[in-house]
Amino acid sequence: MAGTISRRHVLGGLGALGVGALFGGRLGAAELPGKRPNIVFIMSDDHAAHAISCYGSRINKTPNIDRIAREGVRLDNCLCTNAICGPSRACILTGKYSHMNGFLDNNDTFDGSQQTFPKMLQNAGYKTAMVGKWHLVSDPTGFDYWNILPGQGEYVDPMMIENGKKVKRTGYVTDLITDTAIEFIQKRDEDAPFCLMCHHKAPHRNWIPDARHADMYEKDDIPEPDTFKDDYANRSKAAAEAEMRVNRDLTPTDLKQEPPPGLEGDALAHWKYERYIKDYLRVVASVDDNVGRLLDFLDKEGLAENTLVVYTSDQGFFLGDHGWFDKRFMYDESLCMPFVARFPGVIAPGTVNRDMALNVDFAPTFLDLAGVKAPGDMQGRSFLPVLRGETPPDWRAAMYYQYYEFPQPHHVYPHYGVCTDEYKLIHYYLPGKMDEWELIDREKDPKELRSLCDDPAYADIVKRLKEQITAFRKELRVPEELA
Repeated sequence: MAGTISRRHVLGGLGALGVGALFGGRLGAAELPGKRPNIVFIMSDDHAAHAISCYGSRINKTPNIDRIAREGVRLDNCLCTNAICGPSRACILTGKYSHMNGFLDNNDTFDGSQQTFPKMLQNAGYKTAMVGKWHLVSDPTGFDYWNILPGQGEYVDPMMIENGKKVKRTGYVTDLITDTAIEFIQKRDEDAPFCLMCHHKAPHRNWIPDARHADMYEKDDIPEPDTFKDDYANRSKAAAEAEMRVNRDLTPTDLKQEPPPGLEGDALAHWKYERYIKDYLRVVASVDDNVGRLLDFLDKEGLAENTLVVYTSDQGFFLGDHGWFDKRFMYDESLCMPFVARFPGVIAPGTVNRDMALNVDFAPTFLDLAGVKAPGDMQGRSFLPVLRGETPPDWRAAMYYQYYEFPQPHHVYPHYGVCTDEYKLIHYYLPGKMDEWELIDREKDPKELRSLCDDPAYADIVKRLKEQITAFRKELRVPEELA
């Protein structure tokens, strides 16, 4: 995830740039030809970039998601500001960090009265729809039509809530969400542009595949990640104490069958890994099929030329990396979000961009595309110029991250930190229980296995990054008690 030359030496220039310059100024509405574009925003739940073939996956193929990248752009440095489902969704809707939108962890309830990009698009004449995984407790607001799963939802024959009314559906959830999304487009007001949020449950735990993919990978041996046997030495005790290990913490509901008799040690751990990863990849295959179905529908209806199509996930996910499943940590597999986008005539096909984009940037980007000015209290910034291959010279060179949920599930300590192309500095904190720092050299240690926080050779870097965290917290108005 190396950055462009203009951002390589961010540490040396922090004093001169300041946080405001790292964020950069806001851009005006996009100058786009023709009528206002439609937006189809496809988001899955817990889909790691390294389980997408256009991102170099060595364990699966995703031809339809790859098609979006082939016909548009792939972002290689799209990062989540709080890597957990509900909070990330709240950040995306509001363009604000968790401490500002009020949804810190999955125990919160989203305040639907606050400003969101769907409300602003709706006020600007867009027809808006939210279909699928919502996971914010309160009812959706700002949508002409909504049809959501209650809570996590079920993979098979799910209950859904359509504009406030519960309706039992028959079928597989990924297919049903796509059916409903297509039906909304078919019934839309053709005189108005539309914004459709098509949000899949999959591949969220507990990974129940449909009949079409139930035997996929059955005879394959899926290779373990290089860090599968991570012993968590040389880092904060936060890694060792997390309760999301494939070899220990997957439940019978996750594994769905008893292990063969006589397995133990590494052999048992590998069996559990394969039970987990194969079901994960099977439900990803269904998502990919349905992405293709939606793309084909847009083509057939003549909508593709004037529609931005985005595929992303609410955050990354550990696929046995560091021996884990789940997310939450600021390590790359969790922090990094896939993001591919297609818009003919605006986004050049087959492009790859490594500029740093954040989930709080999604809202101002969609607004910019629609010609709607983002409000000043949105903390993200439109990356529409980045998608168009026109990276502003003052684009950000660092980002702030903060995770809050503790102790359950998974016992991942609260932490915050700063990430640049070269380094991550992470502070794990909990009064009376945890106060530890990690410094990761991302260039020399891309697997993130060793903290250099106590290495005298890195003392100046630690000092500068701590100053950067302080500057970020002031700029973002993070309350002092959240530390």
